[in-house]
Amino acid sequence: MWVLIGWQFTLAELVGGLLLIVLMTALLRLFVTKRLEREARAHAQHVDAGHQHHAAAKQLTLRERLTSSAAWSDVAHNFRHDWKMLWKEIVLGFLLAGFIGLLGNDFFNGLFTSHANPAVRALENVVVGPIVAIASFVCSVGNVPLAAVLWSGGISFGGVVAFLFADLIVLPILLAYRKYYGGAFAVRITALMFVTIVVAALIVDALFGGIGLIPHVSPTRSQIFGGVEVNYKLVLNALALVAFVLLMSLTMRRGARSQLPGNKLSRQDPHHATPRTLSPG
Repeated sequence: MWVLIGWQFTLAELVGGLLLIVLMTALLRLFVTKRLEREARAHAQHVDAGHQHHAAAKQLTLRERLTSSAAWSDVAHNFRHDWKMLWKEIVLGFLLAGFIGLLGNDFFNGLFTSHANPAVRALENVVVGPIVAIASFVCSVGNVPLAAVLWSGGISFGGVVAFLFADLIVLPILLAYRKYYGGAFAVRITALMFVTIVVAALIVDALFGGIGLIPHVSPTRSQIFGGVEVNYKLVLNALALVAFVLLMSLTMRRGARSQLPGNKLSRQDPHHATPRTLSPG
């Protein structure tokens, strides 16, 4: 997020996240009764948890964790399962951002009000932003490149913030809410989340605008989808690729420890063995 659209949006995500927690907690107290909460909890208890992390050698000290092959194997398998859960959304996010980036600014000028009264523009943008997010059904970090395209196309600061927050109510997440909590409760919390997202984005937009933290220059298409250059982005990408390969290779070498339903175990399970330290080389 910092690289694609700037540190201001990263800070807005953190500040807005705290607002989301406070607002959603208040709305749940007002609009969700204890009976509905008990029913939702009971419904969730009958559903398989699905994605769970295995504790990475929690019985070891910090020094042992850094040198234990079992601990690093835990980290690697958790990393692998996170990618299994997110890779479709990440890839789809970049593909959608690429296709939408070809539409040009005129397309987004038609979606988002840009010349109306500032209050009307702010409200319209923070309402339409989540709708675009729901329609694109991209969640997790996959929505960041699309947010960069929207920011380049003319959406307001608050609209981008609302779009980023809306990964809480995109279609895959809504299906998960329905699966775990039931249809009626899923509809209720989705409506509350939408209201919370709009209100939080408006507050963040007003706050950042008041203290002069809203960027006045948005990235161009060439900056978002530019070519490969020798700079800090290339270095970070190279380091991330090395870490990715090392962690994935560790899961291959030690066998794919199953943490998700339907996954197969292969070779030895290092997590139940006595912790060993990594030998030199």
